[in-house]
Amino acid sequence: MALKSTDMAKNMAKKLDGSLKSESLPDRFGQASKAASSKRERAATIPASKLVSVNYRLPAELVNRLRDQALNHEGGINLLVATALNEWLDTQVKK
Repeated sequence: MALKSTDMAKNMAKKLDGSLKSESLPDRFGQASKAASSKRERAATIPASKLVSVNYRLPAELVNRLRDQALNHEGGINLLVATALNEWLDTQVKK
């Protein structure tokens, strides 16, 4: 049984639509170069030591004070907390 011309057009449209959805955008449109440059910039800002994320539960009042201090601190909240922890650990007596 032969296909009608409208059925053939529908099938061709489905095939074309499927191939367009499966392809990614070519690199020539600049998206790849943006991603590569932003990765390089991020890698340059991260120090040689690897950063590790840590989760702790703190009182809300302490967190609010910490955020207020971090607004005025040059390195942000991460550097502020790291500095405070280093200073505190340095004052502790090693047994």
